[in-house]
Amino acid sequence: MALPKLDVPVYELEQPSTGETIKYRPFLVREQKTLMLAQESEDDKQIRDALASLISNCTYEKVDPYKVPIFDIEFLFLRIRGKSVGEKVDLKLLCPDDNETLVNKTINLEDIGVNMKVGHTNEVEITDKIKMVMKYPTLNDVVDMGEDVTDSEDVFKMVRKCVHEIHDGEKVYNKIDISESELEEFIDSLTSDQFEKVTDFFDTMPKVQYSVEVTNPKTKKKGEVVIEGIQSFFD
Repeated sequence: MALPKLDVPVYELEQPSTGETIKYRPFLVREQKTLMLAQESEDDKQIRDALASLISNCTYEKVDPYKVPIFDIEFLFLRIRGKSVGEKVDLKLLCPDDNETLVNKTINLEDIGVNMKVGHTNEVEITDKIKMVMKYPTLNDVVDMGEDVTDSEDVFKMVRKCVHEIHDGEKVYNKIDISESELEEFIDSLTSDQFEKVTDFFDTMPKVQYSVEVTNPKTKKKGEVVIEGIQSFFD
């Protein structure tokens, strides 16, 4: 005799990068198990693939986790996680006034959204005629680069990964038609001011971000802690 099939609730959300309404469901035990095993392995690529599989399954394959911006992935995962195991998360946050005192805070995942900065654009005006059209980093890009893109060479690599098009007046050069050496030479030829405009695209791009006010129990001073990235919400 076949065992009964369980009904899974279905929810809706708005995908941050497109504004499209997406149906999603909580993750199942098998998906949670795969993700936990990947996290225990501490292998970034295994974690990436487990997370990608979970996002794809829970959105009924309407979202390609390898192609959408990383902030979509982070937002989707927080929403799926909230509906799966609970929307409240207990965190220990570092007080900014002394950088040593930890305080407990409970965060509601439903309150967390994608911070869209006013004036942000993916088009970078290099000169009156030349502009670069950028794409947002994906899950693959972030895993390939590692968590902290701080080294100078890493910054240049991320810029190269995220160039989508280069416009010269009416002429458009698509990334797939540009060799790595040509792209590197073009970026190397930018002035410092021009390159700063490119890095400003990354500094101002949409992020999963949440601000929390904390009070240091030792000094009684209040401060603001900004939480970014999905890992920060579960540390």
